[in-house]
Amino acid sequence: MSKNRLADQTSPYLRQHADNPVHWWPWSPDALEEARRTGKPILLSVGYAACHWCHVMAHESFENAATAEVMNELYVNIKVDREERPDVDQVYMSALHAMGQQGGWPLTMFLTPDGAPFFGGTYFPHRSAYGRPGFTEVLQGIAQAYRDRGEEVTKTINAILERIGPQSTGHAMDLTRADLDTVANQLAGVMDPIHGGMKGAPKFPNTPLLEFLWRAGDRTGEPRYSDHFLHSLSRICQGGIYDHVGGGFARYSVDEQWLAPHFEKMLYDNAQLLELLALAFQSSGDDLFRRRAEETVGWLSREMVVPGGGFASSLDADSEGHEGKFYIWTRTDVDAVLGPEDGAAFSAAYDITPDGNWEGVSIPNRLRVETDLDEARFAPLRTKLLDARAKRVRPGLDDKILTDWNGLMIAALARASSVFQRPDWLVLARTAFDFVSRETGRGDRLGHSFRDGHMIYPGFASDLASMTRAALALFEVSGEADYIAQAEKWMAALDRHYSTPDGGLFLTADDGESLAVRPLASRDEAVPSAAGLALDALLKLAVLTGKESYTARADTLIRSLAGSAARDVFGHLSILNGLDTRLAGLEIAIVGDASGALTAAAKDLPFIARTVNAVKNAEALPDNHPARNLADGGPRALVCAGNVCGLPIAEPDALAANANALRRGEARFA
Repeated sequence: MSKNRLADQTSPYLRQHADNPVHWWPWSPDALEEARRTGKPILLSVGYAACHWCHVMAHESFENAATAEVMNELYVNIKVDREERPDVDQVYMSALHAMGQQGGWPLTMFLTPDGAPFFGGTYFPHRSAYGRPGFTEVLQGIAQAYRDRGEEVTKTINAILERIGPQSTGHAMDLTRADLDTVANQLAGVMDPIHGGMKGAPKFPNTPLLEFLWRAGDRTGEPRYSDHFLHSLSRICQGGIYDHVGGGFARYSVDEQWLAPHFEKMLYDNAQLLELLALAFQSSGDDLFRRRAEETVGWLSREMVVPGGGFASSLDADSEGHEGKFYIWTRTDVDAVLGPEDGAAFSAAYDITPDGNWEGVSIPNRLRVETDLDEARFAPLRTKLLDARAKRVRPGLDDKILTDWNGLMIAALARASSVFQRPDWLVLARTAFDFVSRETGRGDRLGHSFRDGHMIYPGFASDLASMTRAALALFEVSGEADYIAQAEKWMAALDRHYSTPDGGLFLTADDGESLAVRPLASRDEAVPSAAGLALDALLKLAVLTGKESYTARADTLIRSLAGSAARDVFGHLSILNGLDTRLAGLEIAIVGDASGALTAAAKDLPFIARTVNAVKNAEALPDNHPARNLADGGPRALVCAGNVCGLPIAEPDALAANANALRRGEARFA
């Protein structure tokens, strides 16, 4: 057997390293046992398939025979795909932060044979430069310190473990609408009024932040919050972070204008942005958001659907060893495909310049062009360029199925299908939901990562929370009760296996693998936390089933995390968004609406802030529901928000006015 043990792994990222001369192990009990047997410390390297700097470090160090010899002599070397094992990544990224270092990938950590962290960093250059030691020097120095300075290493370990565990979600406390308004005012102050998004560079879309600003504008009636939301999303849609030729969004922009992306495309970014595009279109009617949604789903359908209907995880940033090579253009490239006349027109419209708009090449964008685009003319030109681009060497596809990321995209597709009247998107969502449920489901549990018949099981809190939320999104669009039943089963499993003593959520299951500490699921990272996703699902379940137990569980979750959210707003925006739903979200019950006019009016309201429960007769509602009194008198709607209900509504035109008044806490009914 080869001493590199990654060849039989299913993760595309791990397989990228299967030919390294490094004696890599996957994360496993056998790897830890090997470290204990040999007495060697562990070198843990964490990355993911689309990570540019992971590739750089691999080419410089892990493919270098001399460096690999040092690694093999001094360490038991473990390679982890952070997307497969977010629990391992979270524990050791937290340890790096506890050391006072900024995180990122590749994550390079040094552990004892029992997995306790004592030193770490991110990317280490192959050779020393600018005062930084080369990787080989680091390897030798850390091994010597581990061997000769045991007492100091032990003190370091104890200090790190004290910082990262045992963990607590913080003191229980109550937050109010006034607290949300205060946070909104603070966040508005960090927004870039020119380019959108947060001030400075690099720029991440930060979808929970944009959603929070939209909610603040909708809840308070203050236009500046909604303006920040729409302006930011518009600039993202026009920037180079968006793929104007093929659709879909890259992970972030390295500059402050959204021009130059870090070219990897992640499923989770596109899922979250698709939801915001639907929300922005509902709010503004701007056709830009419809076009970007359609183009993004076009990319998803063309490039990210795996056999069976699930969604792949990501597309690499690199091709042919260069970041972004697949996506950039020169004026000569464009003219060669389109001819001089159409090439000149396209280049003027998309900022393709003779000298390039970024490091000698051009990234298509619409940031610097004020005129409206003639879609009838330019859509065929983009198609020609897309066909020509398809002949280039493609970036690598990470085709593993991640349950939580799929759940995000399923919910986004379901909600967007309703907004844009695209039943084909609902089919796409249903198919993916069935695939993930079938391939990763075991009873009322779910796995996390699936590829080639191999699954990471049990899954994480994020998997159950995300798929529960997806089931509820499908129910709201389709009305099929099976989705509610499935959501309740998954929510029960989430509560049973992942709850903390104070009402929060652990990321890992009570019957999952033990790590140095048991990580929490409370902080937003690139995706909303499992606690934030679960809160969203709990509040919808409370409305759709009428079961007060879901409201009580949501309240416990909010109280357990309120202190953490108050101290670290940016890390808990999904919880604060859920709090907005709890305090001011619209609960709309509709009885006897055979024509569907009232239901249609309710669903025209922005989906983020409302839950619609339409029934044939009042007896179908829970016994304690206030709309049980609407048994007579024809179709009626009852709108409630924050435990306050309006008067029964018979006319669709009156529903929006009543809903807005309740959402904003105004004591008037039209």
